[in-house]
Amino acid sequence: MRLVATLLLLAMAVIYAFARSQEHLHPAIGFVRAFAEAAMVGGLADWFAVTALFRHPLGLPIPHTAIIPENKDRIADTMATFLQTNFLTPQVVARRMGAVNAAAAAGAFLADPRGGESRLRDGAAGLLADVLESLDPDELGGIAKGALRRQLEKLDLAPLLGQLLGAAIADGRHMPVIESLIRKAAETIEANEPLIHATIHERANGVLRWTGLDEKLANGILDGLYKLLAETLVVPDHPLRRKIEEGLQNLAHDLLHDAGMQAKVEQMKREVLDNPAFARWLDGLWERGRTRLLQTVRNPHGALGGQFGASLAELGGALQRDPRLQRMVNRFARRTLVGIATRYGGQIVRLVSETVKRWDARTVTDRIEGAVGRDLQFIRINGTLVGGLVGLTLHAIDLAL
Repeated sequence: MRLVATLLLLAMAVIYAFARSQEHLHPAIGFVRAFAEAAMVGGLADWFAVTALFRHPLGLPIPHTAIIPENKDRIADTMATFLQTNFLTPQVVARRMGAVNAAAAAGAFLADPRGGESRLRDGAAGLLADVLESLDPDELGGIAKGALRRQLEKLDLAPLLGQLLGAAIADGRHMPVIESLIRKAAETIEANEPLIHATIHERANGVLRWTGLDEKLANGILDGLYKLLAETLVVPDHPLRRKIEEGLQNLAHDLLHDAGMQAKVEQMKREVLDNPAFARWLDGLWERGRTRLLQTVRNPHGALGGQFGASLAELGGALQRDPRLQRMVNRFARRTLVGIATRYGGQIVRLVSETVKRWDARTVTDRIEGAVGRDLQFIRINGTLVGGLVGLTLHAIDLAL
């Protein structure tokens, strides 16, 4: 487009030179000369304006030219401010996420399980199925359940739980537990919002109820709790998260070293083992386990090899079909992103600003000109044509007068 605009300007120059030399032949040639002359002026003026945005015209250091390279840092700050003001405010993020069904999209992604097994696994699965079906189910079940019960009775549970919890904390595997607790707390608060409003209304004095401040107080408390939980969920070193981690660390220490805590855990274990409900649960567990195991080894492609993929597909299907689950997941996603925008919006736009500032002037110029340069060349073309029409009009007025 730059070449087209330049050729058009050169064409106007050639037409002007020809018309000027032949103007004495006929009065109409004067209109051609006036059009070409004004078109050259308009084209040159717009060429100067467009070029001055990106560089010094003809390399001359004319004031107020090369505007973009000279103001690169200010443009970067303006872009960052525009991004933060129009895209990364909590209100905008909440409004945008309100129109997005993130749960359904995640469900569609998860509902594509992967399978495929080797011939060796097929053969081993068939052999294991034959062995299981040849054994007496009741006798095998009694052996399995008795062995499990004896192992549970001998198990020193408290130190084991302490070691597991300590190892999980050391490896960071306790974080999903903390995040699950935070999400459950948020869901519990949301499910009981009417109760919280009613409680605050009942406890508030008459003045607060008469002025409606009790409702504002309740909304403020709920908003503060939601914000606290959202920030706790997305900020790794949040004080509340650290308190929960400290509590888990203390629990792990007590399970390993506190005799009183160990005695409590052992007593709880005995009560559970002696409860008739545990025996019934153990019977059901064995039956379900045996049935599922036989199904699995008889169909390794659909169950054993693709079990994880099938679980993901099931979760994906639930996300696609269950409106209640979708609302819960979408609500969580919305609040999480609003928390991120609140907490990290300034850092995100600062990254944009600093990135643009680190670019050299030529890079900034090339990228902006590459993005909008075609339209800027149309400005030159339009300036040439409009200038010519203005010149034609002025020439006609001059002859009329």
